[in-house]
Amino acid sequence: MPEITLPGIGVHRLRAPEPLGPPGTTSAYRATTSSRTAFAAAHVVADPLGHNAPGAPAAVDWEATLAFRHHLWWLGLGIADAMDTAQRGMGLDWAATKELITRSGAEARSVGGRLACGVGTDQLPPTDASLAEILAAYEEQLEVVEQAGAQPILMASRALAATADGPDDYLHLYGRLISQSRQPVILHWLGEMFDPALRGYWGSADLDRASETVLALIKDHADRIDGIKVSLLDADREIALRRALPDGVRLYTGDDFNYPELIRGDELGHSHALLGIFDPIAATAAAALHALDAGDPDRYDALMTPTLPLARHLFAAPTFHYKTGIVFLAWLSGHQDHFTMVAGAQSGRSVPHLVELFRLADAAGILPDPDLAVHRMRALLAMAGVEA
Repeated sequence: MPEITLPGIGVHRLRAPEPLGPPGTTSAYRATTSSRTAFAAAHVVADPLGHNAPGAPAAVDWEATLAFRHHLWWLGLGIADAMDTAQRGMGLDWAATKELITRSGAEARSVGGRLACGVGTDQLPPTDASLAEILAAYEEQLEVVEQAGAQPILMASRALAATADGPDDYLHLYGRLISQSRQPVILHWLGEMFDPALRGYWGSADLDRASETVLALIKDHADRIDGIKVSLLDADREIALRRALPDGVRLYTGDDFNYPELIRGDELGHSHALLGIFDPIAATAAAALHALDAGDPDRYDALMTPTLPLARHLFAAPTFHYKTGIVFLAWLSGHQDHFTMVAGAQSGRSVPHLVELFRLADAAGILPDPDLAVHRMRALLAMAGVEA
């Protein structure tokens, strides 16, 4: 196996990648996971020759972006598209987002892939919008998602967080949207570690009170809600909320710090998954979930547990820069030919952070071509003036 000298670490010899997936699966798309509903929140691939500077309109490499989505469907995962992993609110403007939803919808229909897409309000300024304007923005995006044939994910809105006077504004506005949707929606609770502008969502910075509000909303519309994605990085709070949900409403974990235990579950239930970490660990996660389907929790643990140190480093504070690590790992793994991002977000993490990410990715066994990964890591270090 290849080796590389990593600054601060020394000589590092890579491990051989573990064969994943059931035997005989080559070109055919694999069955979706059955015991857990699982979405990978997918990143977008920037056009490396586009003017992807901070504040500029996003220039996307559509061919590479859609090829990665086919990779996720081929593994048997669903896709949560146009979410924060795709740099919503951090470089992917509404015009590019609308095109992403439309294109992904067409590709999903072509292969029968499961697709859910984010419905937000990011065509508005983050502040100084009225509740009526916020509702109209949500409705505009809901129509785009439904026309694409995707399931709606009602994303947390910066504009709503800035404008709402309290829980009643959330209950009224979300109630209107849920009643208009043509199919059951997925709610979206993103903690302030992912986006500081969302502090106090659901009308209170007290998470107990916020939980009461969102539970009231869900209980009032249980037949129109598929589930709620929770990204608070608090396993105990997620489990408590999961156990309080009405029958038939799923808890989709967005906890990139504790997902193996939450998905595995306990005697009282389990979480489903809608995770950004499933983008870089997609092959491992799919194999682990298929192991659960086959009644083999030990195999699930053996695959998932080594990915947790990687995830905790990837999502370390400031957590909202995790997208940089996602794209870095996609580049190392051969899913794209460059390490550039819309809005120039490849600068969001330091070289030492990326060096440790490389080491942990190898330890987790998620680098499918170690020779390629070493070649590209050497190129990155050379740009930083480091000989490896």
